[in-house]
Amino acid sequence: MIEYRIDRRSGVATYLQIVQQTKQALRLGLLETGDRLPTAREVVEALAINPNTVLKAYRELEREGLVEGRRGLGTFVRRTLGEGRAADAALRTELAQWLARARQAGLEQDDITALFTSVLSGSDSEPNRGDEG
Repeated sequence: MIEYRIDRRSGVATYLQIVQQTKQALRLGLLETGDRLPTAREVVEALAINPNTVLKAYRELEREGLVEGRRGLGTFVRRTLGEGRAADAALRTELAQWLARARQAGLEQDDITALFTSVLSGSDSEPNRGDEG
């Protein structure tokens, strides 16, 4: 079962963090079709957040067709986002090796995140000049 972690300093709404973490778990195969998400009560108790926040996140996931609520039973995964390709395992291994090298080079988590995000967004060769639309 997924355990949510909320970063209150991120500037991202709590319900969106729950949605994003659920989608990530679906992409990585940590959640599979038929798995039950934690109940709203379980999430509220673990994170000390408003129940409506959890319900809003689950409604968003349901609207996207990723989960379905079953009255009296809970919220269950309807479909995943990952394809379970064999290449994913190899890429994950390479990424873990790269991450280990980055840490050995003395980069902190924020440095690694910034570097990865820069490359991912294609702005690794020159600074973002705000010309994206």
